[in-house]
Amino acid sequence: MLSLRAIHASEHEVLAVVTRPPAPKGRGRRLEPSAVEAVARELELPVFAPPSLQDSEFVARLSALAPECCPVVAYGSLVPAGLLGMPAFGWINLHFSLLPAWRGAAPVQHAILHGDDVTGATTFRLDEGMDTGPVFGQVTEAVGPEDTAADLLSRLARSGAVLLVHTLDAISDGSASPLPQPTEGVSFAPKLSVDDGRIDWGRSALHINRLVRACYPSPGAWTMHGDARLKLLASAVIDGIDLSPGQVRVDKREVVVGCGISVLRVERVQPQGKRAMPAVDWARGLRSTDDLWVR
Repeated sequence: MLSLRAIHASEHEVLAVVTRPPAPKGRGRRLEPSAVEAVARELELPVFAPPSLQDSEFVARLSALAPECCPVVAYGSLVPAGLLGMPAFGWINLHFSLLPAWRGAAPVQHAILHGDDVTGATTFRLDEGMDTGPVFGQVTEAVGPEDTAADLLSRLARSGAVLLVHTLDAISDGSASPLPQPTEGVSFAPKLSVDDGRIDWGRSALHINRLVRACYPSPGAWTMHGDARLKLLASAVIDGIDLSPGQVRVDKREVVVGCGISVLRVERVQPQGKRAMPAVDWARGLRSTDDLWVR
């Protein structure tokens, strides 16, 4: 949404906005438009929400607009090869990593999960590969020790929107000179599934803390307490406590869990079917905290 607002506020003319079709949400499963469509309507821009980019009606309408350039941000599917050559200056993608690192759907999550100190955003021209096209520009962003995926993505969305407008400016004035991506340093960032969020308490507390941060807010890092799933929303690594992996110790101030290496202080949780809450409040609601384990 920030990129759309930034382009709309620039000297570039937005002919239309392409987004996902309305999707069912909430308990009533009512169809609701995407957040991008809501912003486009607010800005009084035409909206296309085709079921597929290969939809013949959509292709005809896009062709009739004759766009010079098509910026893309987090659309979530590949642009068909037949459409790549339609805009004179191509499809320009804003991707939230320093390509060629973390090509794929979840670059921010994987940067946190793998302990990167620095990540960033890249603008590049789409080709038939997955995030493989020539690069126009990049901005860097430090990954803080407490950053969640939501925190980092929020900052990258702001700096990336500025980068995208600068890239469009350079294309417009003829100063853009995209460069092929290096062949070294390629890594991949597939979407994290619910199963990917399950915690293995045999891993180090450092790894588990990264998983909690990478999976927030979605798909969520989780463990089992008895027969119920328990999401971990915030945590920290601590030392000086001797607990077996999965063993939980509770006192008035904190909840800590043993890991393969070191210990994890669990700060915020969401029990299955309940609201998010401080971990100590969750523990107070248990019948007993003696011999308490998660798995």
